[in-house]
Amino acid sequence: MTTNESFKKRVRARMAETGERYGAARRVLVQQAASRDPHAWVSQPDFSDERVRDATGRGWDDWRELIDASPVAGDGHTAVAAWLVDEHDVDGWWAQAVTVGWERITGRRLPNQMADGTFTAGRSATITADASALRELLLDDDGRADLFPGMATTLRSRPTSKSLRVGMPDGTAGIVLAPKDDGRVTVTVAHTRLSSPEEVAHWKAFWGEWLGALDGA
Repeated sequence: MTTNESFKKRVRARMAETGERYGAARRVLVQQAASRDPHAWVSQPDFSDERVRDATGRGWDDWRELIDASPVAGDGHTAVAAWLVDEHDVDGWWAQAVTVGWERITGRRLPNQMADGTFTAGRSATITADASALRELLLDDDGRADLFPGMATTLRSRPTSKSLRVGMPDGTAGIVLAPKDDGRVTVTVAHTRLSSPEEVAHWKAFWGEWLGALDGA
């Protein structure tokens, strides 16, 4: 079992024991872990220590020590990323990556978690389908009822938007259709405003099955 899976299992166990919501149970466990070992990693960053060192000149433990001691450590994601750019000349893209990695290591952010505390599930596939016809179905109330049987959905974007935002039972799905020359279409789904890793797992599985069902239908 990975570190992330073990931590999520402990969060779920505490939820069952105390009745707390996911975020509250997670915060308590993060605080307990920090009090026992302030240098322990709560979850793994996306990039290896070697890669971040090659790109920025420092490894994860170095960056953690620097950011923890910085005047912006408690000011949120944007402030930390800006501080890395301004004070340490880190490239803007890597400043974001280092900030997210630090947030994961210290328990401020879990995989698939956004800066506001919500989670995002993503899926993408290139399928055999008519992009124009699929777009029309997504724009139409009855069409969406066919695409998502048994689910209440709401169109939350302008019909001309490149990314069509659809309100789902949990969160909002941003759906982008990119037609190919061979008659296929790449469908990219970013399902935002989810409340827990469990919802991420549920909707990732749903979108994988949904895209598979559309392929060649």
